[in-house]
Amino acid sequence: MSADFSSLYNHHEREVFAAVMAAAKDYPEIATSNDLLCDVACVALNRLQPRYIRHEVDFSFYLTEHERHEIDNAIAEAVGYAFNFVQARTALRARSN
Repeated sequence: MSADFSSLYNHHEREVFAAVMAAAKDYPEIATSNDLLCDVACVALNRLQPRYIRHEVDFSFYLTEHERHEIDNAIAEAVGYAFNFVQARTALRARSN
């Protein structure tokens, strides 16, 4: 027996990717590097509890307005932290070279 799990994904991925791209304008030294933007997304996603879903409508339907607000705040906090973390690490690496 086999199963196709390709329809499963972490709900936060799309939201974090969008938040990273929206915030990138505030971090021009990171925004020009695809690798650094990917690092930011990884750091942010690792700070969030994964929420695996199959269909966006199912996830959204069962959330209260308060839960949606908490998720949005958690994503914003995680992305802000991630940009600062990657920026600090990049600066530290540049000083040591």
